[in-house]
Amino acid sequence: MKALEIRNKFLKYFEKHGHKIIPSSPLIPENDPSVLFTTAGMQPLVPYLLGEKHPEGTRITDYQKCLRTNDIDEVGDNRHLTYFEMLGNWSLGDYFKEESIAMSFEFLTKELEIPAEKISVTCFAGDENAPRDQITAECWKKAGIPEERIYYYGKEDNWWIAGEEGPCGPDTEMFYDTGKPACGPNCGPSCDCGKYIEIWNNVFMEYYKSKDGTYSKLKQHNVDTGLGLERMAMLLQGKETPFDIELFEPIMKKLEEISKRDIIESRRIVAEHLRASMMVIADGGRPSNIDRGYVLRKLIRRMVRHMNKMQIDLSELEELIDLNIDTLKEMYPELINNKDTIKQVIIEEKDKFIKTLSHGEKEFEKAINKAKQENKKIIDGQTIFKLYETYGFPPEITADLAKEQGFEIDNSEFERLFKEHQNKSRMGSEQKFKGGLAEQNEKTIAYHTATHLLHKALQLVLGEHAKQKGSNITTERLRFDFSHPEKMTKEQIQEVEDIVNEQIKRDLPVTCEEMTLEEAKESGATGLFESKYGEKVKVYTIGDFSKEICGGPHVSHTGELGHFKIKKEESSSAGVRRIKAVLE
Repeated sequence: MKALEIRNKFLKYFEKHGHKIIPSSPLIPENDPSVLFTTAGMQPLVPYLLGEKHPEGTRITDYQKCLRTNDIDEVGDNRHLTYFEMLGNWSLGDYFKEESIAMSFEFLTKELEIPAEKISVTCFAGDENAPRDQITAECWKKAGIPEERIYYYGKEDNWWIAGEEGPCGPDTEMFYDTGKPACGPNCGPSCDCGKYIEIWNNVFMEYYKSKDGTYSKLKQHNVDTGLGLERMAMLLQGKETPFDIELFEPIMKKLEEISKRDIIESRRIVAEHLRASMMVIADGGRPSNIDRGYVLRKLIRRMVRHMNKMQIDLSELEELIDLNIDTLKEMYPELINNKDTIKQVIIEEKDKFIKTLSHGEKEFEKAINKAKQENKKIIDGQTIFKLYETYGFPPEITADLAKEQGFEIDNSEFERLFKEHQNKSRMGSEQKFKGGLAEQNEKTIAYHTATHLLHKALQLVLGEHAKQKGSNITTERLRFDFSHPEKMTKEQIQEVEDIVNEQIKRDLPVTCEEMTLEEAKESGATGLFESKYGEKVKVYTIGDFSKEICGGPHVSHTGELGHFKIKKEESSSAGVRRIKAVLE
């Protein structure tokens, strides 16, 4: 069964069970730059999981484009991907454990025709905060899973929470038994031996974790599920790796044809990173030296490096992009619409990287000459790491060049420094999740409303071109990115501030209406990210001043906001300015 068929079966099955199909959100999170990329289906839905009413109702389903970068250096093995697609269904205060499990079991065994005896499941074992999830286990037994294939694990395996506080609860995971022999008497779904492969995860949000670490019961119980499409396609097609399914097969074959050195890990890296880069660019991403731009740059450069390793002529890149678009166009029509941009961005970045390699070689020569003067025969790890970190010069190229000149390299020191660098990057990436959509309280709700006033004020002062490019809200401040080609003057900043404070002083009512996207456009509402909207949308109107399509929530009157003060106006990226402001 091909990936697109699995996706369509999933959406149609849940639609038949009363779920509204909503479109995938872009990879670049809208209104939430606290995260680099959309990493899971639940991420764009956090406000609704926290109790905000979804315009499409209490049962929704979608496919979500996801990018996870923590394992970027693991890509090349037989299972890791940075870009993947997640299928999900949600109950927002509607059905709970029994119906969720019954539907999951029916979909797997009837729609996908997976033999029931191939399925094992895990449940939460219980601890001092929440009891053993016996209800979920009983639901599985009722569905058709015998007790011997029901396993219990702790919070590390079977508990979910977004961030450090907020809605949370036990989850139940479904595993496919590959038929491989057990690695020992304790072999089970938590084992990494390859016998069991996780295929689906249903999260039951029934608790709330407070900042002080205490847990309380939620009034609204939610269900949030996620099923990895590429992994499911691999299992149903009887393939060994995701690189063997139809989404990768054409490009893997082409790379094999055009490479002078066929290295399977490098082929996988090129195929995976090319697809991921194309998807990010199609959703508006561009290479840079910070945040998501840096990740895109790393994906493209790692891909180019491995093309060089396989001795593939880099002029083949354009044809590889065309081949990928042809392979994926039915699943992702946005690739066709952005074809020229994708080519331009990737080829320009490839050319920049070639120049980087040239600079790196000069720096390498300096390091070699210094080592010769000091009568050393080893290039130390600090030098290898500096070439990599400062000049983007790949360590394997350093090793090859050193060998040619009769030098050895201190790889252990480099590995230590590289691991330190990775850990810092991971910690930085995790910090990005703080202050995102999951942190919702009176203060962040007030800031959310203030962004609407700021957006409109900027357009009145600077012009209609000053469109929102993103916002990040914490309890301390708001950060707002908008399109504008130059630095704002002091007078413009003051005027924007005055306009916002005037609307606060007027104590305007904030009202919400649900309508179709067409009706919203006709009403004059601003739609910032039209690609993500479903059939129905929420439109928030602030008196006679502002009208925007938005998920909410907001204050009821602008008089609740206090005094608005712009603290900083600066450049965010080319053609985009950034304002940091507070409510006093």
